[in-house]
Amino acid sequence: MAHAPAPSASQDLQAVRVARLYYVQGLTTDAIAGELGLSRPKVSRLLSHARRSGLVEIRIHDPEGQAQMLEARLHARYPFLHAQVVGVPQGSPETLWLERTAAAAAAALTELLRPDMTVGLAWGNTLNAVGHALIPHPVPGLTFVQLNGSANAADFMSGFVTDTILRFARNFSAGAQLFPVPTFFDDPSTKQAMWRERSVRHVLELQGRAELLIYSVGSVDASTPSHVYSAGYLDAGDLAALEQQGAVGDIATVFYRADGSDAGLSLNARASGPPLTMIRGASESLCVVSGLGKAAALHAALAGTLMRRLIVDEVTARAVLELGDAGR
Repeated sequence: MAHAPAPSASQDLQAVRVARLYYVQGLTTDAIAGELGLSRPKVSRLLSHARRSGLVEIRIHDPEGQAQMLEARLHARYPFLHAQVVGVPQGSPETLWLERTAAAAAAALTELLRPDMTVGLAWGNTLNAVGHALIPHPVPGLTFVQLNGSANAADFMSGFVTDTILRFARNFSAGAQLFPVPTFFDDPSTKQAMWRERSVRHVLELQGRAELLIYSVGSVDASTPSHVYSAGYLDAGDLAALEQQGAVGDIATVFYRADGSDAGLSLNARASGPPLTMIRGASESLCVVSGLGKAAALHAALAGTLMRRLIVDEVTARAVLELGDAGR
């Protein structure tokens, strides 16, 4: 049987020239044929030769494939975790990561929420973004209860926190229980007294009965600082104490260290958010995170088993896994 002659060096050079015009400069085969004085079939044959011979390598960066690989790695590292990793375009800004992650969380909620369910909901920039991405879906008997207080002069004027909680409630035709107490009390004894009030105990009891908790992790290092750090809830002394005591993040304004522990963090005695034992012991919880500045806080929360489900963008997921690898 006759064999096709081996390609010459000149054919390889011509194939590279054609491939560069086609793949790099984006010219059509007709345009390349006109520029190089070749027939269109000749251009097609040279492109095929470039691919077969390895002069051109075609790589497809599949966001879904990357995401699935990262999900598998997260589950292997954290067996208790059900993770959904959201693919994002290479080189895209963090604002787009948040938009896509929020949309994925909004879609997931239509599957997670059930009739007559009580859902504990924290507030912050990420949950605000999720609220704006929600898909209208009435759920009979559903109730949202605010997990941490929001009494702050600036937020009374802006409505940031109440708007988030009420947006969730309206979207699902659900009830809403707000929690009108200070985010941080000035004195732990004031908090203890407030916690004995009947109206406050009612909210705390609803929180304790919640079948699903929804929250993010807060970090002072986020590109858009978490709302608790940027809206005047903490003064310079609070921030200095948190740094000195090793806090790296918070969930619903309750702080924790790099290993997920929170014992001895003084600000927590004044915080209105739920104890981390409640977060850790929840039968179902969904944590939504986006942004490289939150990677350390998310890594610490995972070390402390402070979630059951996670929805996270792929860049942040990869950074969390790299932090885990570095710590081994």
